This record gives sequence, structure tokens and C-alpha cells, in this order.
Amino acid sequence: MKKLVVLAIAVTAMACQQNKIGYVDSVKIMDDYQERVDVEARFKTKADAMGRKRDSISQAFQMELQQFQSKAQSMSQQSAQEEYSQLQQRGQQIGQRLQQEEQQLQQNSQTQMDSLVKKVKKEIRAYGKANGYTYILGGGEGGSVIYGDDAQDVTEEILKILNDKYEN
Repeated sequence: MKKLVVLAIAVTAMACQQNKIGYVDSVKIMDDYQERVDVEARFKTKADAMGRKRDSISQAFQMELQQFQSKAQSMSQQSAQEEYSQLQQRGQQIGQRLQQEEQQLQQNSQTQMDSLVKKVKKEIRAYGKANGYTYILGGGEGGSVIYGDDAQDVTEEILKILNDKYEN
């Protein structure tokens, strides 16, 4: 019976030794992945341009509204109400169009970020397979690795592969 227990322990120990486990700091990879940095910078540039456009249109509309208010005093009440109603409707249309453009920009950015996450996961899988890993776990904020031996951290290797592929 003792021999059977010792044999079971030995088999279990050998099975554990055959598993090669590594981990990556997911937050660090995404923070330092140059393509992600560039995508985010492009989105910020577009978002800033969108903000300037919104401010410019809003300013022009406010000036038009002020001109109307000055002109409205010399108009009949019915004419003033009709023109004001048209101005309000145009203002709502402009606001809706700007909101749609902003939503489209955010949706495009999210699509690109989702694509980057898929690319990173694909590269981690390829790295794990090529280097004989049984598992590569995700660490960092909200990750599943609370502690890991630094020797098992493959973050830098994967980050280098990703950035090298992006540059080429």
C-alpha cells in the first residue's frame, strides 16, 4: 500500500513538473505596446479636433441666436416665435449630428482597441506554444496572478515581440 501511495505521489510530482507555467502583466503590455499608444494618440487627436469643431459650431450658433434676439424686438410676436422655433430645431439637429459623429469616433476607437487586445492574446498564445508553456496566466490589475516568480514573467519577451512586429 505504501508503494502505491509513493508511486501516486511520484506520478503527480512528475505531472506537475511537466507543466510549464508563465504569466504576463496584462496592464504593462497594453500600456507599453507601441501600437496601442499610437492608436490612442490618433484617437485623442481626432477627439480634440471634434471638440474644436463642436466649440466652433456652438459659438457660431450662439452668435446667430444673439443676432436673432436683437432682431426679434423689431419683429411681430408670431414671426419671432416662428423664427425662434426654426432656430431651436436647427440647434437640435446640429447637436444630434455632432453627438452621432462623436459616438462614431468612440465606436471606431473601441473597435481598434478590441482588435489590439485580440492581437495581443494571439501573440501570447503563439509565444506559449512556441516556448513549450502549458499555461500563461494574466497578471496585473484585476489579473489572476497574485504572486509569481519573476523568472516566470514573460511580459517583456511578449512586449518585445509585439513592438518588433508593429515596427516592421
